[in-house]
Amino acid sequence: MEKIRVIKTDIRQNKFLSEETPLKFRKDRDVPDGIELELVNVYDEVRYQTILGIGGAFTDAAAVNYAKMTDEQKKEVSDAYFSEKKGIDLDFCRICINSSDYAADFYTCDDVDGDSELIHFNIDHDKKEIIPMIRDALKRNPDMRILASPWSPPAWMKTNGKMENGGYLKKEYRAAWALFFARFIQAYAAEGVPIYAVTVQNEAKAEQWWESCLYDAADERDFVTGFLRPTLDREGLGDVKIFCWDHNKERVVDRALVTFGTNTGRVAFDGMAHHWYSGDHFAALDAVHRLFPEKYLIGTENSSSAVDAIPYYGGEKIAHELIGDFNNYSSAYMDWNLILDKTGHPYHWDKERAEAQKKRNNAFVNQSMQIKHRPSTPIMLWGKELHYDYSYYYLGQFSKFLRKDAVRIASSVYSPDLESVAFLNPDGSRVLVVMNKGEKTLPAVLRFRNSVAPYEMTPHSIATFLF
Repeated sequence: MEKIRVIKTDIRQNKFLSEETPLKFRKDRDVPDGIELELVNVYDEVRYQTILGIGGAFTDAAAVNYAKMTDEQKKEVSDAYFSEKKGIDLDFCRICINSSDYAADFYTCDDVDGDSELIHFNIDHDKKEIIPMIRDALKRNPDMRILASPWSPPAWMKTNGKMENGGYLKKEYRAAWALFFARFIQAYAAEGVPIYAVTVQNEAKAEQWWESCLYDAADERDFVTGFLRPTLDREGLGDVKIFCWDHNKERVVDRALVTFGTNTGRVAFDGMAHHWYSGDHFAALDAVHRLFPEKYLIGTENSSSAVDAIPYYGGEKIAHELIGDFNNYSSAYMDWNLILDKTGHPYHWDKERAEAQKKRNNAFVNQSMQIKHRPSTPIMLWGKELHYDYSYYYLGQFSKFLRKDAVRIASSVYSPDLESVAFLNPDGSRVLVVMNKGEKTLPAVLRFRNSVAPYEMTPHSIATFLF
């Protein structure tokens, strides 16, 4: 019978993406009675959504930290994130159109007030540090998909006259803002960085201290149907996908009903982007899929803190989100900043509020558990040294083994104490990921087509099974 590769992360056992002794399938009849009480089933006859990829964000903050590294460190980080053989093979990443909260300062591609024709448009800022980092990644993974998202239009296009604190896009600048997207995509393509998709607006409902812009669902729909989609088509960019919302999951159903609720809206958008900050709401993703089954759902921002006293905290949170999202028809998962320093910098928004946020990040106390959180990215720059957070390995339990355009397949598990999700790669190989978040070792008997392979999931561990 077929052998099963096992790759495991168990922090308590000091195992990180560790290749374990292979398992071997045996016929059901060759195992003791009662084993059906411990099954994790995989059914590759039942197939669901295509997986577009897993990745993180090339923010200005990440690029600033990357630029500080030695050439040897840059090579290590690029290999660790984007190489299939040497790293975890991230293949769907996000970039920012203009500055986000995680940037060294405010910036846009056109600061000239009233420049509706974008005569002064340029990406000179991005050429300095962001694009070199992306190029290093593309050398490892040339097929990487890249999503571009704005946090705010230039201040001169907005009702409040500034990039921060919300405000709306002025109606008289809708055509110029749509052209801005096209010029950005074209400028990046000229630098050897193709853009696969865009979202209309990061966190379209949030009036943030930092770069932000508000869109009602109908306004977002009408901007795309009347301006953005026609402009991209006219500029020869009709293959660039457009995603709406780009905010938390608790309102995805409401937004989808309005955004995709007209014939023009349903045609103009390729899908909906979502974040994790308001909780699981996995069933909401399932509901959107049932209403609009042709639309992609993609997770575009998931930013976790770390808890030194509970080393598996951040990793388990990421894995829980990946499993829940994928099991409910999401096709992509993107972490947030690829690299921050030990204090969670750089970010630039409102110095007093930034200091308050820093204190919360560095010394947040959960009163029920008495634990301290700190900002975290899968790889961090601690002074002059690279630090691999445990979340890096949990992320890799998925990204390293899913090939481009894998599909989710059906799986079931006997206990809510285990979480699982399964995939079929284009080459016919199957990937099953199982996580045990509990304090007890639990049996996990893999079952596939009337064959079984017993395994034990140690406490707070995650394992990927390949067969």
